[in-house]
Amino acid sequence: MRVAQITPGSGDSFYCENCLRDAALVTAMRNLDHDVLMIPLYLPLQADKSRPVSSAPVFFGGINVYLQQKSAIFRKTPRWFDRLLDSPKLLSWVARKASMTSAKELGESTISVLRGEEGRQTKELNRLIEWLRLPENKPDIVCLSNVLLAGLTRSFKKALKVPVVCLLQDEDGFLDGLGSPYADTAWEILAERAKDVDAFLAVSKYYADRMRQRLRLQQETVHVVYTGIPLDGYSASNARPQTPTIGFLSRMCSERGLDTLADAFAILKKNEKLKDTRLRIAGGKRRDDESFIDQIRNRLGTAGVVGDVEFLEDFDHAARVAFLQDLSLLSVPEKQPVAYGLYVLEALAVGVPVVEPAIGVFPELLEVTGGGVLYETNDAPSLASAMEQLLLDPDRSVQLGRRGRDAVVEHFNIEKTAAQMMRIYEEMR
Repeated sequence: MRVAQITPGSGDSFYCENCLRDAALVTAMRNLDHDVLMIPLYLPLQADKSRPVSSAPVFFGGINVYLQQKSAIFRKTPRWFDRLLDSPKLLSWVARKASMTSAKELGESTISVLRGEEGRQTKELNRLIEWLRLPENKPDIVCLSNVLLAGLTRSFKKALKVPVVCLLQDEDGFLDGLGSPYADTAWEILAERAKDVDAFLAVSKYYADRMRQRLRLQQETVHVVYTGIPLDGYSASNARPQTPTIGFLSRMCSERGLDTLADAFAILKKNEKLKDTRLRIAGGKRRDDESFIDQIRNRLGTAGVVGDVEFLEDFDHAARVAFLQDLSLLSVPEKQPVAYGLYVLEALAVGVPVVEPAIGVFPELLEVTGGGVLYETNDAPSLASAMEQLLLDPDRSVQLGRRGRDAVVEHFNIEKTAAQMMRIYEEMR
């Protein structure tokens, strides 16, 4: 079966869970002898930096999408001109400088792309369809990485005569972040455009229920397929670090709770038994995160603990594994509910337990894996208390890490995820 996997890129400046997940899925499906096209939209794929998975050009290039939104002139420019603006190097540079993935800056363009053939980027849509109609590219099924692409479905089905499926993975945060009036408009358009999609594949039971409600989806159209990770390269450390070490792996921003963790770390350091504890932070940033990170450094400095904190630059696969193996525990104290939390699976894959707020997918994920602890009140004192209990009980920490790793191997292997998804695809042909 030939699958067209269409995935928005994020450039390479921060830890993009959706990009990493989709790249891993494509690789796993290819290992099952399926022909899978990985097609990037907007920006180059982060995964292509170290593990190339796409040989397709970038479609809906972020610069062209922006210019076509702003001026009718750019909706008529020749392809040679558009191609210059779709240069992967240029797109990556602009993404780092202009924060093209920031929701609040993308309201009008998001609405336009959601409208599909009725939007202002029809030139980009037609170009993608023409490429997919070529005999060497024609798919048996199209998979959209997230529901923000649902506006393309109607045109795909009309031109290609194939089923279209859509993954559901944390789109609600982006949409709600658009603010008024864009958020309400986007949800209304999506509820209508979602009717064109043949099936939805949600990354957790929590998120399946949430999106059924928000998009008014039929029960039978939504399937739950847990996110998996490729287990090659993830080996459990034989021993926890001698110095208690807390890790954070995600984009360095307030939404991911880095400020909550910094405050909790300062509280934790007041315990004489944990005075040597370290905090290591990885996951990259966008340009608009830099002032926030400066504030965190100043806050840690005021608390007198900045000398025990590291901000790490690298977060490719090898760097992430090495980073995780040097931790006593991982915590990404998300401020809003999330759909799956890839960093939890990565930490558990090397036997590192997690401490997470009891929101979103985390209760479901830790019930399945048994690889960590939850705290009820999502604030710094509660997080500090939960981490303290685990750090002062290393035997329990090791036990949770081992239990979590066993569960990831059994339930969250990307090969299993890919096989389950392919079974659903086959049923739709």
